[in-house]
Amino acid sequence: MSFKIAIIGAGSVGFTKKLFTDLLCVPEFRDIEVALTDISQHNLDMIRAILDKIVEANGFPVKVTAHTDRRRALEGAKYIISCVRVGGLEAYADDIRIPLKYGIDQCVGDTICAGGILYGQRNIPVILDFCKDIREVAAPGVKFLNYANPMAMNTWAAIEYGKVDTVGLCHGVQHGAEQIAEILGAKSPAELDYICSGINHQTWFIDLRLNGRKIGKEELVAAFEAHPVFSQQEKLRIDVLKRFGVYSTESNGHLSEYLPWYRKRPEEIARWIDMSDWIHGETGGYLRHSTETRNWFETEFPQFLASADKPIDPAKRSNEHASHILEALETGRVYRGHFNVKNNGVISNLPADAIIESPGFVDRFGINMVSGITLPEACAATCMASINVQRMSVHAAVTGDIDLLKLAVLHDPLVGAVATPEEVWQMVDEMVVAQARWLPQYSNAVPAAKERLAKSSVKTRDWAGAARRNVRSIEELRAEKSALKKAV
Repeated sequence: MSFKIAIIGAGSVGFTKKLFTDLLCVPEFRDIEVALTDISQHNLDMIRAILDKIVEANGFPVKVTAHTDRRRALEGAKYIISCVRVGGLEAYADDIRIPLKYGIDQCVGDTICAGGILYGQRNIPVILDFCKDIREVAAPGVKFLNYANPMAMNTWAAIEYGKVDTVGLCHGVQHGAEQIAEILGAKSPAELDYICSGINHQTWFIDLRLNGRKIGKEELVAAFEAHPVFSQQEKLRIDVLKRFGVYSTESNGHLSEYLPWYRKRPEEIARWIDMSDWIHGETGGYLRHSTETRNWFETEFPQFLASADKPIDPAKRSNEHASHILEALETGRVYRGHFNVKNNGVISNLPADAIIESPGFVDRFGINMVSGITLPEACAATCMASINVQRMSVHAAVTGDIDLLKLAVLHDPLVGAVATPEEVWQMVDEMVVAQARWLPQYSNAVPAAKERLAKSSVKTRDWAGAARRNVRSIEELRAEKSALKKAV
């Protein structure tokens, strides 16, 4: 088979490498063209060198091109994958730093909450630019695969306003299933069958079967509480499982941000999180992790390049959805996964316009969602709170309506549990002013926001958060990796 795949934001070097090697695990895909595009020539050069090394080592006729001109990369592409982070780590730092001044402590801040909403405001204008280019220069019938967060908002904008056939992809469901398989003593995750449904980062395992045997709440709770690691790392998720009756896909740290109960008081945060790794609830944990990963990759690039000189092993293909979806569409080999699409009745007790994450099957006829799913009422209520925030956030991002943006932030569950309306209004002004260069839709609103900030009497504080860690140096990371190797 010979067709073109474009990857936008290909400077996300590690993730692009994973997607690329996954694609080449499909025998029919070894004569495709992969066009990389990014705004950073430096990052493009790094990933291009790695992918060229992979192609050379395996002797495949794959064509790899790299462009800072996005339209050139998209021209004639049948599939387009996006993994962009608009504003990079500089803007992301403000997503964490500024809300802390108002008492809002986030672990990740890339889905909803104050950080995720502003992240969406930066991404959506760019996503719509992508869609314009896709409509104009990509191949007829092109499919847009979005990996970028905030997943629901980006996918919502691309479908509703970008008018492009879009599916959102995430790996939270797979990771949650791997956890459950482990605690139940499965020999392989393949022994676990499940229906997982909801919205991105708030999907729920509403039916679990281990080798055909149905797993209930009590058995699941007991298995998690007996596990020596997960019982400590997933305390909040286990508490939600006990109260809701079903397990959430999302990590302890992620889930803590979407609910109004666990992070609203600093003294309570330590009770529910675990500091063994960033993903379990650490303040600004993903920002620290991302910063360390970038610094590490920049320093250790020669080693990463050298490691690319190896044969591809199809047995090590990852469970990221992209390659499996493309394989099913092109070959007809059926793939079952969990996809982010417009609801349109798939989940009976969520709105039709919402972006849901739910099971579907892919074949030559496309992505075919399983309809008629009804969520438990508590799960639906929790999802609804986020959906309402997402809807307002998308519409604000498209229109540049700063008042609607403030209302979206005010209705966020965690923000509303912590901050007053006056604090929210000032916080949003501060975030929009700080990130103005990435928010063209708010250019007319920035001068008035600056004036309000100059006159404001709302007090803030200099607070690092309830559980903050410093970014580790390259030397510290090397020492830790060396110690882990010796321990093994």
